Amino acid sequence: MSTPSLFDHPACVMTHLSAHVQEQLVDVLAPLGIHPRQFGLLDLLIEKDGLSQHQLAGPLNVHRNVMVGLVDELERRGLVERRRHPTDRRAHAVHVLPAGRELHTEAESLISGFETRLLGGLEAEEARTFVTLLKRVFAHAGLAGDLHPGLLTSEAALTEAALTESR
Repeated sequence: MSTPSLFDHPACVMTHLSAHVQEQLVDVLAPLGIHPRQFGLLDLLIEKDGLSQHQLAGPLNVHRNVMVGLVDELERRGLVERRRHPTDRRAHAVHVLPAGRELHTEAESLISGFETRLLGGLEAEEARTFVTLLKRVFAHAGLAGDLHPGLLTSEAALTEAALTESR
């Protein structure tokens, strides 16, 4: 009886791919001086500017103490700023500044290029199917609400990357 290859186990393949993607995202974003978590924070704020640190921590699946550090660093760089929260005296709302929006745009471009390379072996329809299946597995695993889409590659970016590659 032969032992199956680790690549015959979806969990092993996904684990290896996840580690590779995480490592590559860190490298892709390094020239901008940000980490994928910081990109995720900027991405969420672009989508929903003015959330409190507590409101940001949940969708990003980051402990509130870690969130304080993430916001501190982006604030020091002039990418975001804290302002009094309009409805909660105890909280501060976090807002993206123009420099943060510009950095986010640059990061999106770098990530899109990475996604194009990552999915370069797939046809556009295969890439769309791949993303759809990944999302189904993600949801079935009970993770659907635990991670802001900005921390993973977005379907739109993956589809665009596949379309660009197949042209």
